[in-house]
Amino acid sequence: MRNVVVFSASFLLASPAIAIAQDQLPPPQQAALPNQTLAEKRAARLDDLFASLKRESNEVKAARIASQIQAQWQNSGSPTIDLMMGWAGKAMEEKKYSVALDFLDQVVVMKPDYAEGWNRRATLNFLVNDYGRSMADIQKTLALEPRHFGAMAGMAAILKDTGRKEAALQAFERVLTVYPMMREAQKQAGELADELTGQRT
Repeated sequence: MRNVVVFSASFLLASPAIAIAQDQLPPPQQAALPNQTLAEKRAARLDDLFASLKRESNEVKAARIASQIQAQWQNSGSPTIDLMMGWAGKAMEEKKYSVALDFLDQVVVMKPDYAEGWNRRATLNFLVNDYGRSMADIQKTLALEPRHFGAMAGMAAILKDTGRKEAALQAFERVLTVYPMMREAQKQAGELADELTGQRT
């Protein structure tokens, strides 16, 4: 597979290994209100992290913030779902894709509002070159979390790999509106822009 495929698979897949201890996270910019639910607090935390990611001009620091966002996405709030996601991740590492798919099918049925379940299944479909199903799962991921830079990067890679360069460029540009310091997205967007400019002259 081309480099863009490897890059996108890595960003589509938010591994449990990236989880970061809460005491390592910077303090939230918004004070939690006494009556906020856990979901509301999580949403406020993500908003703070995305604001920081957009402002950060240091690539290493931006990557650290992106990992913190992925750690937030990884937490489903359900021990059962987290366990199945872990099993699916292990099966994917071992290239037991049918086993992983069984787990992920159960995850999206049991918790259809969990964006990372759809994203993980999109990754699996991407890895087995089922771009149609991967794109459908990416669309579902982005409906639930429109800022999901990993899903956007996967979409961009599929578009590029299937020859839709203008749409791929737009998708990489969309990634960069959320995560401006994602180096590979910068590189891919630049190369696509150069190719398209060359085709028009």
